[in-house]
Amino acid sequence: MRIIAAGVAIAVGLLVLFGYFIPVELLLQIRQLLVGWAVIMAAVAVLVGVFNLFGVHWHKIRTRQKNSVYSILLIFSLFATFVLGIVGTNNPVLTFVLDAIIVPAEASLMALLAVTLVYASARLLRRRADVMSFIFLGIAIVILLISAPLPFGKIPLANEIEWFVTQFFAAAGARGILIGVALGALTTGLRVLFGVDRPYGGN
Repeated sequence: MRIIAAGVAIAVGLLVLFGYFIPVELLLQIRQLLVGWAVIMAAVAVLVGVFNLFGVHWHKIRTRQKNSVYSILLIFSLFATFVLGIVGTNNPVLTFVLDAIIVPAEASLMALLAVTLVYASARLLRRRADVMSFIFLGIAIVILLISAPLPFGKIPLANEIEWFVTQFFAAAGARGILIGVALGALTTGLRVLFGVDRPYGGN
């Protein structure tokens, strides 16, 4: 059974890979079909995860566990958002929910991330006071100063500094992370294709 699972996984992976590099109409159609199946399976997996989340929190409510009020709030928000999404993405109520809840929550998380970075850089200086630590702390403070609303207005050359930092340091870091993710995904895919890793049927 494990050999069959490995053979199916390797064959499907090779068909999708060849569909990208070999300009043959049949391979293109097979690749699109397999990718479509994968998208459907991923959507079903998300739906199963949502049902599992509902089941876990419903169990907390039914057994009256501690902080079950948050479970009630989560289930209510889940159903309300689901109904609003079915009605339509251009629903003004859904737009209000996004603008009034999700956007402020994301802004709060980003603000918390900024403060955490400054605190982490300060602790880093206590452990290892080298050039890279000072650069990390300096960039974090500069980003906070040019992004946060100050009582006396923006600092001089704030827009130019922000453009330089985002276009050089931030873009370089983001590209490095994306390259690392791509290489990791490529390595994992090759290991699955060659049968080294078998997450679908055990070792």
